[in-house]
Amino acid sequence: MNLYIPKNYKSVLDVNQTEQAIKQLKDFFQLNLSSELRLRRITAPLFVKKGTGINDDLNGIERPVSFPIKELGDEMAEIVQSLAKWKRLALADLQFQDGFGIYTDMNAIRPDEELTNIHSLYVDQWDWERVITAEERNLDFLKYIVRKIYSVLVRTEYFITENYLDLEPQLPEEITFVHAEELAKKYPGLTPRERENEESKKHGAIFVIGIGSEMPNGEAHDGRAPDYDDWSTPTVNGYKGLNGDIILWNDVLQRSFEISSMGIRVDKRTLLEQLRISGQEERKELLWHKMLLNDELPLTIGGGIGQSRLCMFFLRKAHIGEIQSSIWPDEMIEICKNSGIHLL
Repeated sequence: MNLYIPKNYKSVLDVNQTEQAIKQLKDFFQLNLSSELRLRRITAPLFVKKGTGINDDLNGIERPVSFPIKELGDEMAEIVQSLAKWKRLALADLQFQDGFGIYTDMNAIRPDEELTNIHSLYVDQWDWERVITAEERNLDFLKYIVRKIYSVLVRTEYFITENYLDLEPQLPEEITFVHAEELAKKYPGLTPRERENEESKKHGAIFVIGIGSEMPNGEAHDGRAPDYDDWSTPTVNGYKGLNGDIILWNDVLQRSFEISSMGIRVDKRTLLEQLRISGQEERKELLWHKMLLNDELPLTIGGGIGQSRLCMFFLRKAHIGEIQSSIWPDEMIEICKNSGIHLL
């Protein structure tokens, strides 16, 4: 069991304060994110039809929860794992203009997750997607959007610490950008997670660019499916990738803390290239992939921002179960109870 108990941990807020603060945090953050990125809230599906290519594969190994639909002759449906592809369908259907987009509440079940302080079977995040031009498919524009999102994080931290004075702001004013290959060169003896720990502790907030492509040392910093983020486009200094993760230093857990995975999405060229690299060229025949290759979907940038993760960070909680109600091993429940960690 992978569980970390902070020394002398005591929640700053009690259970009732926590429940109130969660609502305040979520309301404030999504309103400001919407305004900052010009996003309109829409309703999203909990499940999609299997075999269409609309559901996401994440790292490519997670099993989606599926079930037969009686009224459709037992055709199979899958609980969404994220909405990266579905959002582009929605933007095409709603005919959004360049520079505008959507966000939604994404709820998912990921049965293959290792249950830890920060991982649950239940996933709740804000999924967002914005239409871009071909000229905006570059590293500078990616950084521009990351800075906008980070400004909302800083604003939200100030808001919640002003309402709960026992909480203190921790985030730096600016986020630091670093490529995964730079981290590999800087910390050659460390694992990708250990590199994130070192760099986020040093800077407080980092954006790691280039998640998914193979680096010169033969490893990928982390896995990414080949058909949503662009991790293959060359950028500067021989690096690749127009995607990345927003990672904060979590002082309670004494570790790096991913709050968002995002990026410029694949276009026709990068979809074909990444399917070839990953050996999944048969996906070209799926409905969603055919639509992209036929120019029926807009160019976009998008990502997901963990709702429980965000609340966990700003409320200085040691376990995501202090924010959301889920299922945990009996041993974990007992250890948390004896350590002052109240799981909802």
